[in-house]
Amino acid sequence: MCLAVPGRIIEIDGTTARIDFGGVTREANLTLVPDAAVDDYVLIHAGFAIQRLDEQEAQETLKLFRELAQALEDEKRP
Repeated sequence: MCLAVPGRIIEIDGTTARIDFGGVTREANLTLVPDAAVDDYVLIHAGFAIQRLDEQEAQETLKLFRELAQALEDEKRP
């Protein structure tokens, strides 16, 4: 199973970008989305940006991830 996570580009240096995942930042390669720019949302998989997203789509996906995390946390509680 593969999972791609949306994040916002906060800095670009050549083909490498610094991506913000809601406070956690990581580097990703932009080779597959050469038209991406600072403040764009992109899907990241295995260290590569694979697709640009509009902000609304990215926020909806992030909301679903938060809801899933909360449901899993609730499931652990007795």
